[in-house]
Amino acid sequence: MTETGPVTATPAHPRTTTPVDGDPAPTPATPAADTIPAQPTAQPPSDTAPPPETAQPDADHPAPPPATGERPVHAPETPHTPGATPPATDPPAPAPAQPTSRAPEPRQPATDTIENTTSTAQTDTPPPTTGERPTRRATLRRRTPPALTALTGGVLLYLATPPVGAWPLAPLAITLLTLTVRHRRLRASYTLGLLFGLGFFLPLLRFVSFVGADAWIVLALAEAAILALTAPATTLVWRLPAPWPALATGAVWAADEALRGRAPFGGFPWGRLAFTQSHSPLTPLVALGGAPLLTATVATLGALLAHTTLTAHSARPTRTRRATPPPAPPTRRRTTATRLAAPLLATLTLTLTGHLIPLPTNPEHGTRTIAAIQGNVTTDGGIHALGRAFQVTTNHLTQTQRLAADVTAGRTPQPDLVLWPENSSDLDPLLDPTVATALRDAARTAKAPLLVGAVLDGPGPGHVRNAGMIWTENGFTGHMYVKRHPVPFAEYLPGRALLTTLITRFADDMPSDFVHGTTVGTLPAAGTTIGDVICFEVAYDTLVRDTVNHGAELLVIQTNNASFGRNGESQQQLAMSRLRAVEHARTTIQVSTSGQSALITPDGTIVAQSGLYQPAVLTATLPLRTSRTLADRAGILPEAVLLTLALGAMMAGALRRTTRTTRTTPAGTT
Repeated sequence: MTETGPVTATPAHPRTTTPVDGDPAPTPATPAADTIPAQPTAQPPSDTAPPPETAQPDADHPAPPPATGERPVHAPETPHTPGATPPATDPPAPAPAQPTSRAPEPRQPATDTIENTTSTAQTDTPPPTTGERPTRRATLRRRTPPALTALTGGVLLYLATPPVGAWPLAPLAITLLTLTVRHRRLRASYTLGLLFGLGFFLPLLRFVSFVGADAWIVLALAEAAILALTAPATTLVWRLPAPWPALATGAVWAADEALRGRAPFGGFPWGRLAFTQSHSPLTPLVALGGAPLLTATVATLGALLAHTTLTAHSARPTRTRRATPPPAPPTRRRTTATRLAAPLLATLTLTLTGHLIPLPTNPEHGTRTIAAIQGNVTTDGGIHALGRAFQVTTNHLTQTQRLAADVTAGRTPQPDLVLWPENSSDLDPLLDPTVATALRDAARTAKAPLLVGAVLDGPGPGHVRNAGMIWTENGFTGHMYVKRHPVPFAEYLPGRALLTTLITRFADDMPSDFVHGTTVGTLPAAGTTIGDVICFEVAYDTLVRDTVNHGAELLVIQTNNASFGRNGESQQQLAMSRLRAVEHARTTIQVSTSGQSALITPDGTIVAQSGLYQPAVLTATLPLRTSRTLADRAGILPEAVLLTLALGAMMAGALRRTTRTTRTTPAGTT
């Protein structure tokens, strides 16, 4: 601010006058304490002399007021003797330059001796001046664009998922997204969430590309669009006071997965946070509240890490070039340590809680020796990977004969039950006598009942069924499970008449629709009850839980991964199977046409496993269990509670922002 009253000259440190553009730099003014007469300073040599009109102001042309933030320049005080005649207003003619024996004093830095003239009543922190280093937070935001951070978070979440399976990266991915979208507008948050989703789903779902790049991209975009809803929801819940943001973030992720698992077209819950934790310290939590609780825990850990990061960052002082702030007082350091301790302790507690949950593996209804047959296919991936008709059945019959030879030689124990994968019979054995004979021969050779996956014609033209059937040496027993949740756009076409017109290849690649089954997949065989789940159904909580609640003593995941190639789909499905074993405390067998097949104990331990695109026979004696876990008894309740918490927190966050806006808006404004 400029001064309006008369200026009283006071001694000041040497100061240069402001040069005019194009003029040479002026020399420092001589201090008043020197013995030079009170007259205009003699002109130095021409290479340093200032312009006469800027050297001294006169009465008719006073010096312009200093700019805001600039220090006003005061003329040096002239000694005055009483009775002497005051000096004339106009300066006398310049005298010849007089050499002096005293050299000009060097100019001192202005910040050492001159106070800032900006009024401190306007702000507690002085505005940054030229040459001041930007704050650490501003530099961090400028160097890490939000879009790049969101994409990086999505990629980290993919790396947490098999086949990489670096499970600690899952909460870190949530941390990045949370830090990116908090305090942003909802539309911007959704855009960043979409980028996060694309960074995750594009690499995750690349196994769909065998159908076509368009199908892969459309599916990834659709899943990312639903996942992106977590971003504005996170923005809303982070308006709440602690500890609600961390708890609500976990609930938000569980609610989003509940939506993805149900809509559209019955949902597609692939790529859930829970499925990244099939072999982590958090895994046992799934036995308490199912996959929704595990997802909420992972997201809550990410939110706690975000809170810890923000607390630690706010506690660090901001440094500039002009001044170094003093160290924080001990009281402040203790306060910061206390604030950091709470989220860190909560993070550690959540991580270690899983070790306190028992995972029983003891048999409750005896044991069974199980043999899983992986017959393999002719091609590593592609829509025609099964080869010519009946070829895949022949491959599995060959490996069953190999099993019988090993049993006869004493290398393998006699199995009580033999499992074939989904689509191991690509022709209808109820209509084709050749296939029926092959299945009877397989059961006779193995000396055990056979669970076989078959494609059945009907009911009606243009329809087929994906079924699991029990066969013995006497033929089909009549016990059959039909897949309840065919995959849309892969096993059936919603709106077939329109889509086959718009995309002509659908008519050739998918001439028939798989119909939905209506009964729970429990099948009696070998003195026990099998809980049969076919392929992608392992991702749906209700379908697996229904089999256990209807008496299943072991779970079988029949799957055909032949078309997906070496793109991670089989490893992702195996992670889900391991998680289901722990969730329901059941022996679980994943049996595949081309891999990976595995035998899993009720605590999630893999006792035998095959590779990809190779024939294999896996055999082990495994426990049968009848008791239900807390997750089985709770059913959908944990998911409903988390959904309610998420909706309530989002509404509270929206109302909190609305209330603040209303209170801070001046009257009469809009």
